[in-house]
Amino acid sequence: MNLDDIARSPHFAEHADLADPARLHPPRPRRPSADLLHLTAAVEDPALPLSDRLAAGGMLALFGDPRITPVPAVCFVPGAAVPIGLPAEETGYVVRAWADKGVEESWILKETPEHTVEIADFFIARYPVTNGEWRDFLADTGLGDRPATWYLGAYPWDRSNHPVAGIRPEHADHYARWLSERTGHPWRLPTEAEWEYAAKGPEGRPYPWEGGFDADAANTRESGVHTTTPVGAFPAGRAPFGAYDMGGNVEEFTADDYAPYPGGEHVADHLVESMGAYRVARGGSFSRFGDLTRTRRRHGAFPGPLYPVGFRLATSERPS
Repeated sequence: MNLDDIARSPHFAEHADLADPARLHPPRPRRPSADLLHLTAAVEDPALPLSDRLAAGGMLALFGDPRITPVPAVCFVPGAAVPIGLPAEETGYVVRAWADKGVEESWILKETPEHTVEIADFFIARYPVTNGEWRDFLADTGLGDRPATWYLGAYPWDRSNHPVAGIRPEHADHYARWLSERTGHPWRLPTEAEWEYAAKGPEGRPYPWEGGFDADAANTRESGVHTTTPVGAFPAGRAPFGAYDMGGNVEEFTADDYAPYPGGEHVADHLVESMGAYRVARGGSFSRFGDLTRTRRRHGAFPGPLYPVGFRLATSERPS
């Protein structure tokens, strides 16, 4: 058998057909049962230990997570004139604070200078898009590319409520258009400035939570989990307007490609060297250290398994 025959043979196909959720999950009741509602409360209960929150989220993944709805739950972010970015004089402080993790000055210089952006009222999704939602998108659109984090392209049904990761930014845009058609509501990715404001709030938090870096508030390498977790399972890290997982779990694409801020210099760091133009990602992930959870940190998706990036949705209109 030659290589062309192997490529055409179903016997050697890398990806099987998408699994049918009806075979893997019980039918979702019209109204969540008391047990499901109890699990829903538990996964986001900061009084419970992480192990209990993850167990509750794992059960929700199997039985159907009531938090993941056809029209995504959103948080309102009121418009404002928002200082975006980092004052140049703070660059050295940030580099020194994260020097043990190898943070370089050029990475932080991308955040400068601080400048004001006029942001209109908008709504940001409470959770990032999940594996289960992405599976529905693939099944409906016929898109052949599977997330890089899905082993052999298989839908991870036992992680249906974990954020999808390992996708391309243009496919995230495609998802927003698809959901807009499906729901009759205009969805999109948040701009970089919108994402930052939703993460830091009007008080300009350095991290989505109050205070300094906290390994208990975000699923990063410091958490010790080393894989994705159910959305909302780190409630101590909830952002000021109510969104979960804006620090840790998976990085999130924004709507914008990297460009220097007004008055700033173009920084040709490792991302530019690797890819040239790239889409800005924010928030950090389970596979990286906590420096990426800083609300002003500008990053992107390096090629390779260390940078599994997902996304969350935004909209300028209140969903019905």
